[in-house]
Amino acid sequence: MPFTPDLVDELNTLVFFDLGSTQQGIKIHKTANPAIIAATRRLHAKGLLTLVDGGYLTSLGRDAVEHAQAVLTILSSNPSTITEP
Repeated sequence: MPFTPDLVDELNTLVFFDLGSTQQGIKIHKTANPAIIAATRRLHAKGLLTLVDGGYLTSLGRDAVEHAQAVLTILSSNPSTITEP
């Protein structure tokens, strides 16, 4: 299954979260990009965020952010620095 535009918006929303602190959440304002507002609502409905407009990560949300950040790091890396297993 390929990444749909909705999934990409959700991934982009997740990487806004700072995993360095469990006390720091995000607030998506009503003037934000409509795609990000919708992505935040979907993430809440999926149980990854505590509030419909952001809030804090749930345990599942934290796991998702860790994985999303790992994928972003891997895909953003210079191909010459990646070693084959």
